[in-house]
Amino acid sequence: MTQFFVILFFAIVLLVLLIVKIRMHPVLALFIVGLLSGLGFGFGFNKTITTMVSAFGGTLTGIGCTIIFGSIIAMGIQDSGAIKSMVNFFIRLSKGKRLELTTAMAGFIMSIPIFGDITIVMLSPIASYISKRKKVSMASMGGWAVCGLGLTMCLVPPTPGILASALLLGADVGQVIIWGIVISLFSLALTYLLCSRFCNKEWIPPREDYVTGVETVSSGDYHDLLIKEEGLPNVCLAALPILLPVVLIAANSYAITYLSEENPLRVFLGVIGERNIAMFIGVIAAMLLGLSLKSKVIDYFKINTGTADNSIGDIMLNKWVDRALKIALLPLLITAMGGAFSAIIKAYPDINNLLSNALSKSNFPGILLPWIMAAIMMTAVGSQTTATMTTSAIVLPMMGSLGLSPAATAFLIGSGVMVGSHVNNSGFWVAAQMFNFTTVQAFKYITFIGTVAGIFGLVLTAIFHSLGMF
Repeated sequence: MTQFFVILFFAIVLLVLLIVKIRMHPVLALFIVGLLSGLGFGFGFNKTITTMVSAFGGTLTGIGCTIIFGSIIAMGIQDSGAIKSMVNFFIRLSKGKRLELTTAMAGFIMSIPIFGDITIVMLSPIASYISKRKKVSMASMGGWAVCGLGLTMCLVPPTPGILASALLLGADVGQVIIWGIVISLFSLALTYLLCSRFCNKEWIPPREDYVTGVETVSSGDYHDLLIKEEGLPNVCLAALPILLPVVLIAANSYAITYLSEENPLRVFLGVIGERNIAMFIGVIAAMLLGLSLKSKVIDYFKINTGTADNSIGDIMLNKWVDRALKIALLPLLITAMGGAFSAIIKAYPDINNLLSNALSKSNFPGILLPWIMAAIMMTAVGSQTTATMTTSAIVLPMMGSLGLSPAATAFLIGSGVMVGSHVNNSGFWVAAQMFNFTTVQAFKYITFIGTVAGIFGLVLTAIFHSLGMF
């Protein structure tokens, strides 16, 4: 018992020091900490390496294709102008009021299959455009965009951290998708109700390079705010590559729960709703969208990459995949190495009984433990993926003792990593740069707002779990 907790404590401290102080890449830091932890547990060199390599490969097997396909979808969304159609949809829906929620909801949807930093890059010019047209502070436009996309990135598969966490914890991915969307949406709404005035107090202009030639709209007609561009796709088609895989995965999950094994619909959904096939169907939808917008894709590809290519086939079948692989590589490797570290912790002899005995002697509320550990790890290491995987590995053997279901544990960890995004997080700096924040402003509109949303995520998870919803 003492050996396990002492080694685990020093492993976490070392992981933080390597990433934060020495500025070592998380992939290498996780490998070193996992190796030393295995040796400290008495596994020996061969068993430690075998365990880590097996888990590294197993994690990649579980999430590799899903994340790669999600990144390809991101390229299709970026090169087709689909995001502009989504923003126009929310402008029409809101009648030009509370415009900060247009990019918040666009980010909320996009970040389900697309990595958060990429969503920020894609949203920031549009948020800046709306800011200039209607004189809405970037404190609101940027702050709520980051909050919306951050919630689904942390709580809704198939983004890397929550997907790998759900698989590691044994949660049903379809159930996590559905309830993750519910918790994220309610958390965003509650955070907005509490903090919207706070974000409206300070004027922050958009970046000049994003709004050159853009004029402020003086009329009260929301139609004047719409992004007017020839050939933008219909919003249903624009969102289809993102929403179709989510619907298919969720439908398969509920078919497994409510339909008999012999039911033809369950068999059919079992094929198209398998997460890798569902994401590949999303890729096909993105390519069909691109094919219908051939000239626009060619033009946007040149703008987004700085290179010209007049072959729509080469762009979609080659260039999109090449760009996607470069985007997917980093989160894939960090998540896989996090899985390797988690395997070392899980391999400790009789770990479940040890932790059960320790927790039974404590009066600490079990539902708070995953959330607090995730928040501490996120604040310390500055990577939501690393914090999610590390916390999942530590909490996994405790779930039974804590009285938590796999889905509830995943949501608690996902809500926890919403807390404490600051200067050691690359996403913090990407958002600050793109939304024209100073460091102090980024603390106010990224760190603080995200922390509030994470607290609401904790509260909502506790409520839904107590009602037996998951």
